[in-house]
Amino acid sequence: MRLLIVEDEKRLALSLAKGLTAEGYAVDVVHDGREGLHQASEGSYDLVILDIMLPGLNGYRVCAALRAAGHDVPILMLTAKDGEYDEAEGLDTGADDYLTKPFSYVVLVARIKALLRRRAQGAGASPVHVHGDLKVDTAARRVFLGEEEIALTAKEFSVLEQLVVRAGEVVSKSEILEHVWDFAYEGDPNIVEVYVSALRRKLRAGLIGTVRGVGYRLETDR
Repeated sequence: MRLLIVEDEKRLALSLAKGLTAEGYAVDVVHDGREGLHQASEGSYDLVILDIMLPGLNGYRVCAALRAAGHDVPILMLTAKDGEYDEAEGLDTGADDYLTKPFSYVVLVARIKALLRRRAQGAGASPVHVHGDLKVDTAARRVFLGEEEIALTAKEFSVLEQLVVRAGEVVSKSEILEHVWDFAYEGDPNIVEVYVSALRRKLRAGLIGTVRGVGYRLETDR
């Protein structure tokens, strides 16, 4: 899952990004309303965390512009304001949820997960993917191989998730990097191979196939 944070308080934005990255999300951060609108319009995001008091364009205008352009990405608004009229204005412009600062990080993560689940259910998508004896629950973030539950790290799960939701298709290394890390990742792209190797060890060697020069594919049992 790829998230966009639009927040001008840089310390807060970077703290949220660090925490959400540890949860297994790919996170991009911008600090200006106009840039946030551009990023949200151009990028493929699963959710936008949007502050209201922003330079350039405020969050209300960013949200309204996204909805007017037909973007249905879930939007969670953050604000230091706490009046009921402020909340009503945020929701009237098309926001899906609203959280007042200061807020609990645990509550923020719970709200994010609820919005992502709601979107998946609204799209008719099941959070449980079954591929042979492999079962991946993307909502609960649990993995089973037969009757055995397999413990994965957040990043391992996110890599597997990219493969299982497109089971049978070839998923390129760049697509995995974009959705599991972020568009600005400048580290070694071979990091994907490291995580695929770890998944093969924990699951089954033949479960993830390599299509040389293209990417990876979840295979049927060999």
